[in-house]
Amino acid sequence: MNARTGLGSTDPAAAPTAAGPTTAPRSSDHLPSQPGPSQAGSSAAGPVTGAGRPAPARRRGLRRIAAVAMVAGPGLVAANAGNDAAGIATYASAGSQYTYGTLFFMVLVTIALVMVQEMAVRLGAHTGKGLGALIREQFSLRLTALAVGCLLLANTGLVVSEFAGIGAAFELLGIPKWAVVPPAAVLLWALVLFGSYRWAERIFLVMSLAFFSYPIAMVLGHPHWGEVGRNLAVPHMQPSSDFVLLAVALIGTTVSPYMQFYAAAGVVDRGAKPEDYRLIRADAVLGAVFACVISLTIIIATAAAIGGTGPLQSASEAARALEPVAGPGAELLFAFGLLGASALAGAVVPLSASYAIGEAAGVERSVSRRFRDAPLFLGVFTAQIALGAIVALTPVDVIQLLIGTQVLQGLISPIVLVYLLVLTNRRSLLGAAANGPRYRIAATAVVVGVALMSTVLLVQTVLGWFGLV
Repeated sequence: MNARTGLGSTDPAAAPTAAGPTTAPRSSDHLPSQPGPSQAGSSAAGPVTGAGRPAPARRRGLRRIAAVAMVAGPGLVAANAGNDAAGIATYASAGSQYTYGTLFFMVLVTIALVMVQEMAVRLGAHTGKGLGALIREQFSLRLTALAVGCLLLANTGLVVSEFAGIGAAFELLGIPKWAVVPPAAVLLWALVLFGSYRWAERIFLVMSLAFFSYPIAMVLGHPHWGEVGRNLAVPHMQPSSDFVLLAVALIGTTVSPYMQFYAAAGVVDRGAKPEDYRLIRADAVLGAVFACVISLTIIIATAAAIGGTGPLQSASEAARALEPVAGPGAELLFAFGLLGASALAGAVVPLSASYAIGEAAGVERSVSRRFRDAPLFLGVFTAQIALGAIVALTPVDVIQLLIGTQVLQGLISPIVLVYLLVLTNRRSLLGAAANGPRYRIAATAVVVGVALMSTVLLVQTVLGWFGLV
């Protein structure tokens, strides 16, 4: 989900301060688009060698591969970080509760994620502005406040789930959460405000690589491949309220509202231009597909290990899906991955909300600034970290909290998706890059489908309050 590097950059559209423009140089983060000084010897016919002859096709091919590698990195980083504590709990619960019954639904969610992420990065590449800034410019103040309020609500719940995931990881190792959550919150806050976030991000990503053992666990768990194939290909849904609840949670954890804001802002932070769009789109699509493939393997691995046992009751039950790989060390492997993914998302998610609010308000937004220079940006970040850690320390059911957070994300997703759809449909904003007739129909179907699922869940919940379901 989504360039997650370059977090210290500011949007080129940011308002200048008294000291000058807020946009910092980002020459090292720019996508390969225009020739730089080192290419001064190039001619219109293409690169030349020292003898003045055109460079061989092989050299040009290597340069293209290098350019693709530069762009593909952030998408894969985002995809890996997206499988955080709440995501793992939701996917594992789907496998334990309905075995392979949610696989076809996940195929639909994958298509939705690909389209949504593509629209988000297209906005960033062709306008040079983040989603928050575009909403502020294109909609009324009240509608802007609605979008930002929904994102802040969803992200605050998600931050709580990340710290709950950190606590659950240490509890698997016999360490109480009250002993680790507060120090973890202070550490993440300090890393972003005073340290090098990129360095910390690499550490968290290495730790979260443990979740790549799920594809291996899927194969070693010997699932019923015939059932897997049938459930992937044949449309089916269950009318029960529990299935609808889980389906909305799957939408929320896969097509999270913060991802669209972060995807557009990430493209802008990398200094992308319209001519870079093809590579940016490839990164967004491949990252989305990769994330969903990992999600599918988590569902299948859990279904093969504990499928049909009902909803998950603890993190240790989710760890059982890794027993074909780690044996008795399954809980240790799961705890290691859960800690890394939760820590990474625990920093990224509140930052995404802070960037979006800063864009919408048109104020300074950069992790390189002090509190007095960016009080709103850093204040929102600090408040989310503090609130998330405090709520995570309460005696709550961790698994239900994680899944419930994703249900909240699923309820809010349609609101954010409507903004995204309207913006990408406007030719006055994107010109020829706006959604074409066919794409507009497909994107509208995605938004309507997500909205219908959320509406059904909301109606079932309200009726349940009155004992009518």
